[in-house]
Amino acid sequence: MKTELFINKIIQHKRAIVLVFAVVTVISIVSQFFVSINYNMVDYLPDDAPSTEALEQMESEFSGAMPNSNVLIRDVSVQEALDYKERLSSIDGVTDVMWLDDMVDTRVPLEILDSDLTDSYYQDGHALFSLTIATGDEVEATEEIYDLIGEENAIAGEAVNTATSQNMASTEAFYAAALLIPIIIIILVVSTKSWAEPIFFLTAIGVSVLINLGTNIFLGEISFVTQSVAPILQLAVSLDYAIFLLHNFSDELERGETPEKAMAKAMKSSFPVIFVSALTTFFGFMSLMLMDFEIGADLGLNLVKGIVLSFISVVVFLPALTLFAYKWIEKTQHKSLVPSFKGIGSKILKFRILALVLVFALIVPSFLAQSSTSFTYGLGDLPEDTRAGADAR
Repeated sequence: MKTELFINKIIQHKRAIVLVFAVVTVISIVSQFFVSINYNMVDYLPDDAPSTEALEQMESEFSGAMPNSNVLIRDVSVQEALDYKERLSSIDGVTDVMWLDDMVDTRVPLEILDSDLTDSYYQDGHALFSLTIATGDEVEATEEIYDLIGEENAIAGEAVNTATSQNMASTEAFYAAALLIPIIIIILVVSTKSWAEPIFFLTAIGVSVLINLGTNIFLGEISFVTQSVAPILQLAVSLDYAIFLLHNFSDELERGETPEKAMAKAMKSSFPVIFVSALTTFFGFMSLMLMDFEIGADLGLNLVKGIVLSFISVVVFLPALTLFAYKWIEKTQHKSLVPSFKGIGSKILKFRILALVLVFALIVPSFLAQSSTSFTYGLGDLPEDTRAGADAR
């Protein structure tokens, strides 16, 4: 009875629901620009990790900032290297530059100095500087350093990796979305009977994605990994919620029901399926929050929030939107573009024994193959066609 009352309220107040979601979406779009993005993966290390404890001990023992970048200048004299050091020091965001002259008197001929020391900073006419770039200034500082040193020289280090992460995060996410969304649209167009239905699918999930991004303002800060990955994952794993509902709605319409009654029946029959599907995904992403590496908690919390918002969007906003703009579904009807799969289940069951044997036959080689998988941590293997990747090599 409560479910029917809930469904009736949504159908009766469809215009108000669409308006409320539209307003919340606009607010969320604005809010997401005020969410702080953390590009420093070190901040997500567990407090009891050896590297975290080592960093804390070093910071307590030494007052100076730790160098986080190295700049290599090729084919320069000692005097030219000193000039480069001065110019590097003048760049905004560069708080410290360390070179050979901080260790020895460079007016003394290098030949009589300890080669183990001098070779660490100056060897075969190549000068290697250790830089400290302030947190938050990585992108601007590295761009100025690139302008100063030119293409023939190199810069590498943690600050460069952070700057590269910031530059790549938005572009890579855009490329992923540019690839994924057209594929989804093609699949939806082929599998539905109205040209407008795919728009409703994507609108419902897209609204939940935007609201999820906007509500991150209450978290204060998220990682760049979460910012880049969470929207794509949320879209991919929750799109089927909308498909369940609108397919049932279409089936009810074919039985001769009015749009309102068809939606009421579709919501009632789809709710258990959508709820169980969302619940499974919910707890799957909840498990990420148990990771010691706190990037898992950051990503997991965002995805859990996203699944909840996708569920609400599909069971509240999508029915209201569909009924509110139903005339567009009616006007854009087309014949099914895929063949009927009626009766295919009984045919597949004939191969159940063979399928079971095949699965068990693949278990052992698959287990052995996964143990040979190589994992990459951090940004150590940047593509060679990027400046940072080429410099690191």
